[in-house]
Amino acid sequence: MSSQYEKYYVPPQSPWPIVGATALFLVALGAGTTVSKIHQTGDPGWGKTVLILGIVVLLVMMFGWFRDQINESRAGMYSAQLGRSYRQGMQWFIFSEVMFFAAFFGALFYARLLSIPWLDGASNNASTAAILWPEFQATWPLIKTPGGTETTAMGWAGLPLINTVILIASSFTVHIAHVGLEKNKRKQLTTWLGITVVLGCIFLVLQVEEYIHAYRDLNLTLESGIYGNTFFLLTGFHGLHVTLGTIFLAVMFFRVLAGHFSHDNQFAFQAASWYWHFVDVVWLFLFVFVYVL
Repeated sequence: MSSQYEKYYVPPQSPWPIVGATALFLVALGAGTTVSKIHQTGDPGWGKTVLILGIVVLLVMMFGWFRDQINESRAGMYSAQLGRSYRQGMQWFIFSEVMFFAAFFGALFYARLLSIPWLDGASNNASTAAILWPEFQATWPLIKTPGGTETTAMGWAGLPLINTVILIASSFTVHIAHVGLEKNKRKQLTTWLGITVVLGCIFLVLQVEEYIHAYRDLNLTLESGIYGNTFFLLTGFHGLHVTLGTIFLAVMFFRVLAGHFSHDNQFAFQAASWYWHFVDVVWLFLFVFVYVL
């Protein structure tokens, strides 16, 4: 009984892994040194230069490695088995991102449901609460720190609500673009993918406006206690993911203009759309648990 095996493309030796490792080392060294120098002297010193160099090397690595991957794919070197491997890899990557945000939501829920009630004397902590913060009252958002810093909670109406509508709309637009790719309707694909990229950019601009409003008008900063920390931790990392997702979709847009992708060869576009849907779902949880409740 014979078995039929699919070919599995093994690429030749590549310089990009060592270039990427070097870039990450420079980024870590530069970022750590910059933070340390600013804390000590107020001047980032040589750490800033190393950090910028690391980012540049990282971008070069990404451009070169992705270029090679695209060329290999379009040359027909990839088998169906390799395509399944890519899809499984992307699924595991998104799962790791789910766990990443789960840890931060866990910190939020721990503070809200456990730490704050304990400071108010819950769970037999009355004596401890009286010593640590006698006048404390368990409320959320916690807009006053033990040091006396006061802030104002960020409401859900206004920019957060607008951004929610934008991201929900962008999830539909990227789906319509995907349908256009499946049906070989290139104009539909190009138009709706371009709209998705524009919506992602608008979201980021409005989030910057929201942060300016928080710092300037609400005194809501990273020094605003547990509320300020969890607010910027969750929304900031989500904003970073929206930035990456927007870049991802923008690259897909230019590839579409170059005639890339078809019904049978579209993994990169699928991966970008999966990632974007993930980012949208995370924002819905953020909107409910950070802004509304």
